[in-house]
Amino acid sequence: MSITVNGLDELKKLAGSDLGTSEWIEVTQERIDTFADATGDHQWIHVDPERAAAGPFGAPIAHGYLTLSLFIPLFTELLEVQGVTTKVNYGLNKVRFPSPVKVGSRIRLVAVLTEVADVPGGVQITVDGAIEIEGGAKPAAVLQSLSRFYA
Repeated sequence: MSITVNGLDELKKLAGSDLGTSEWIEVTQERIDTFADATGDHQWIHVDPERAAAGPFGAPIAHGYLTLSLFIPLFTELLEVQGVTTKVNYGLNKVRFPSPVKVGSRIRLVAVLTEVADVPGGVQITVDGAIEIEGGAKPAAVLQSLSRFYA
């Protein structure tokens, strides 16, 4: 379920809000291979299913940065900010990858909008997120993301 706000003033009112949970998405071998091609990271634990099956995780796993990159499409399911001219990723305060994402797993985002702060021309939001693995005991990623929205 998406929350929609119109403009910076409405966004500021969401500070401290639980943004909810995104839909599940499957992490396929094709997605992993495409990411490997885009980044040049072809380590066998990601792209060689036969070798990875005999490896430490029992299957190919997604790159940690692939999992992290999926934060944006998952986050856009949770919050839509209208009435602004520009939306930019400003960075991360922290990221950890507690559990690998095996090929075929489904992941989703749980997020809280912890802070909305004024910056010149707009606001910066801080979001605490956890990318969960369906049926997993630990999340695939925990992160604190910063984004800026300009009027």
